[in-house]
Amino acid sequence: MSLKGKTAVITGSNSGIGLGVAWELARAGADVVLNSFTDRDEDHELAAVIGRETGTQARYVKADMSIGRECRDLIAKAGKCDILVNNAGIQYVSPIDEFPEDRWNAIIAINLNSAFHTTATALPMMRAAGWGRLVNIASAHGLTASPYKAAYVAAKHGIVGMTKVVALETAQEPITANAICPGYVLTPLVEAQIPDTMKEYDMSREDVIRKVMLERQPSKEFATVEQLGGTCVFLCSPAADQITGTTISVDGGWTSL
Repeated sequence: MSLKGKTAVITGSNSGIGLGVAWELARAGADVVLNSFTDRDEDHELAAVIGRETGTQARYVKADMSIGRECRDLIAKAGKCDILVNNAGIQYVSPIDEFPEDRWNAIIAINLNSAFHTTATALPMMRAAGWGRLVNIASAHGLTASPYKAAYVAAKHGIVGMTKVVALETAQEPITANAICPGYVLTPLVEAQIPDTMKEYDMSREDVIRKVMLERQPSKEFATVEQLGGTCVFLCSPAADQITGTTISVDGGWTSL
């Protein structure tokens, strides 16, 4: 399929899952708007590389996803938003009775509130264009829970719930809203953690991956950013026109347990 003529805004997309999604959407022909809270030369060069290699228009827009006004400004600066991928997120781990209030507030702001602000701003653009796709990057933790991740689990459950609401509100329009729920994904951040974890547990790389990092992922394999990007492209395709208000798990069987 071709997404030529469509513009996709992907939050939190200068690395990891967001960047993988941006690449796959651009390879499918969409113009892409990358985003993060930094404003470095390498951020803008990253967008330029995507544009050159895919023949699309790609640019980078700085916006702090913890600030509602900046979330809305991101969509306004994009000028057009046919595809919105809410991906920005952070994590913090702590028992709930010790969970720092500022960390709770930051996670809810970036992982959940930002999606509200971007969606509310993008929907009128989609309606004006007569077509739209909302794809929220949730998590297996949007469907289940783990100890010590109260804010993250709450935010991701919230994202799944908001996705369903938007789907119902747009059900009779050519707009769909869905959530992708990844398990553990091999990103540069995760890759960087492997050597230290090998030392901590005195294990081989393979054992660390299978027995520690992927303990809850039955496939014992990481999902890849390309797989998540491909899932996003599928949700933007005509084959997914009647898929709305649901979750797609890319978790190696985690949520089947």
